[in-house]
Amino acid sequence: MFSDKFIQYIKHEKRFSAHTVTAYENDLKQFIAYLNPSGSTPSVIHPSEVSHHHIRNWMVQLMDEKLNARSVSRKLATLRKYFKFLLQQGLITANPASKVSSPRPDKKLPVIVDTDKITAMLDGRLDNEEDVVFPHTFKGLRDKLVIEMLFGTGMRLAELLSIKEDDIDTYERTIKVLGKRNKQRLLPVNNELFELIGQYIEAKKNQNFHNNSLTFIVTDKGANAYPKLIYLIVQKYLSYISTQNKKSPHVLRHTFATTLLNNGANLNAIKELLGHANLSATQIYTHNSVERLKSIYKQAHPKA
Repeated sequence: MFSDKFIQYIKHEKRFSAHTVTAYENDLKQFIAYLNPSGSTPSVIHPSEVSHHHIRNWMVQLMDEKLNARSVSRKLATLRKYFKFLLQQGLITANPASKVSSPRPDKKLPVIVDTDKITAMLDGRLDNEEDVVFPHTFKGLRDKLVIEMLFGTGMRLAELLSIKEDDIDTYERTIKVLGKRNKQRLLPVNNELFELIGQYIEAKKNQNFHNNSLTFIVTDKGANAYPKLIYLIVQKYLSYISTQNKKSPHVLRHTFATTLLNNGANLNAIKELLGHANLSATQIYTHNSVERLKSIYKQAHPKA
């Protein structure tokens, strides 16, 4: 199958990573094994005899074996590159994998948390209040601000970490963030978050940190905040209100967008607030809203 030549090609000429090379090698071994089952006469000897039917049937078998669509698509990508290499080498006259479409990936709904619960937590209205209330310390204030900023603006983790104090316009009540592809956008700030920002700035000054950080959000010692710190803060406080496994800054971003949509916000406006390049990335949140409507219908309609 000339697979050895291909592996040497991607390893030494294309300089793919060792992990990628191993993945490609395993994919090709699996495909060759499918074409030549053990104990039977090989049905395919030369790559020129491989047709798109062989590839499509293999993909169907993989899906029947419960391999997810993303993994099957990756194996198809391996075959496309492999047969493209053989085509360039003049060993075949057509790439059979080019006629096969990738399986449509399963759409995963964004994971969100209950809006009422997170609002109650931020307002200090939970039953186990004594355990949840943010401590009246600089650290407690900083932690609360992190949750409020992620939930109140929908900004990304990287955007939160890159904010400087100069990016906060206290007159216009906006925060300037630098998103993907270095695109800047302005995010509106609600009244509670605006007051919290003011309290944080004052508390930060009173700490008299010796090392002047460049970022707005800082560690307990005044250094620039870092991703793991934000993850730990989010995981700590979301564990008070949610039992789901996923507790990350992006969950708060998903919750922000879904909450806006459920309360009638325009999809294009949500797109701009999230900093999405196109509307298709924002439309995933409509699925959560549809599921919510189905749930309400089942609970409220006598024919449901």
